[in-house]
Amino acid sequence: MGVIVRQSIKGTVVTYLGAALGFCTTFFVLTRYLTAEEVGLTKVMMDAAVLLAGLGQLGTNTSIMRFFPHFNDEKNGDHGFFFWTILVPFIGILIYSILFVLLKVPICNFFAENSQLFVDYFYFVIPLAFFMLYTTVFETNSNVLQRIAVPKLIREVGIRIMLLATYLLYGFKIISLDGMMVSFCVIYAIATLLNIIYLLTLRKISFKPDFKFITKEIRREYLMYTLFLILAALGGLITPSINSFFVTAKMGLESTGIFTIATYVTSVIGMAYISLNNISQPLLSQAIRNKEMEEADKLSKKVSCHQLIISTLVFLLIWINIDLFFDILPNGDLYRKGKYVILILGISKVIFTTLNISGSVLSYSNYYYYSLLLSFLLTGIAIILNLFLIPLYGMEGASFATLISYALIFILQLALVKWKVGVNVLTWNHLIIVVGMIMLFVANFFWNRHLTPVIQISFDNSLLATIIDCIIRTALFGSISLVALYFSRISEEINGIIRKILKPLWKTQ
Repeated sequence: MGVIVRQSIKGTVVTYLGAALGFCTTFFVLTRYLTAEEVGLTKVMMDAAVLLAGLGQLGTNTSIMRFFPHFNDEKNGDHGFFFWTILVPFIGILIYSILFVLLKVPICNFFAENSQLFVDYFYFVIPLAFFMLYTTVFETNSNVLQRIAVPKLIREVGIRIMLLATYLLYGFKIISLDGMMVSFCVIYAIATLLNIIYLLTLRKISFKPDFKFITKEIRREYLMYTLFLILAALGGLITPSINSFFVTAKMGLESTGIFTIATYVTSVIGMAYISLNNISQPLLSQAIRNKEMEEADKLSKKVSCHQLIISTLVFLLIWINIDLFFDILPNGDLYRKGKYVILILGISKVIFTTLNISGSVLSYSNYYYYSLLLSFLLTGIAIILNLFLIPLYGMEGASFATLISYALIFILQLALVKWKVGVNVLTWNHLIIVVGMIMLFVANFFWNRHLTPVIQISFDNSLLATIIDCIIRTALFGSISLVALYFSRISEEINGIIRKILKPLWKTQ
């Protein structure tokens, strides 16, 4: 676990550097230079491309994690493993792109009434999805070689810098809206090329297939597993995009823009999840393949616990500063409509990042086919809830649809993993962390109600008063959280990091 923590910390540093860039881009460039409708357009275009790319992968990313241990043999060029990681998704994206074009009429009819702008840029989704797909595929290839920092740097920093430049060029009217759509495709093409170059520098990669190594058993297992992943993707990949698609179709691109800003805020909660997930997945896959279930159980518990600690801390800091955020955000009064969307989606994100390791355990086990049922069930519940709740509660209804869907599915998933695989993700430490965080959120609520008004009337400048109030609360509640975490000894790894940080201070005393 020490290796995982060290690697994930490095990846997390890069991720949060990218998050800082994304924060500046999204909250101080997009909201200033793009209308809410145009912000909504960028969101739904990206979501559509991610969906098409995800379906076109034909499960390649998960297959890479599962089957690389079979092929891992550097002396023999990994038996041409990387050739298949290029060929399979190419076939997939070709098939789904054709289907996407054939379904143009019903897709456009769904969006045409309230979001004509998306219809105008329908065909840009295909090249954007193609390069997104291969950016991800080559990044995953690097991950299985235990190298996550550089691909993450490309994704989290490189792509965001190029997107920032694109938005500024559009904001200063150097390029048109058409030019911005073209730039999106070019940016991901560059990212794909950089990932290819980096992968080639890691080790001697062979793209020559070793057909003799592909036994009937491997071929049968791969085909069955891939078929399962294709079916699962139909459900699992649709769900994260359902909200933006339904909000776009039912409420228009301006509402999608507001919803998008709220979604970006909560995405910060899951940043650490990406790094920890990337580095832990190969080890989890290997442990389950070797039937080391005790190791898999131990690993899952620690990953889940660390995810809960980090995600709840980040969520708390976001909610403490949420009013200040809208005060300094360009056109903040417009986007403040999404405040409680952030609260609801934030809870959903904490649940997802904490419990999703159970889905990985199920996927890598011999009972992976249960994930298919859960995936379709999640999608079905999300669609029904969006149809029912958006007309009643608008954007908050879409957020509740996500929260309720995740809660129901993860309850079933945890039970299945415990019953079939014998792995229990949850511990008593999870309950301690949740109770502690609820107490801090409640304390923040009463502070906001009773002490914040006192601070506000103490200053003539309301913005300055809000800044001071947020600084005090952030320092106080953040310190309480870290002290409680340290003395509860819930995570020895995090305690070790805290001791290393404080060691120079102890020496000076």
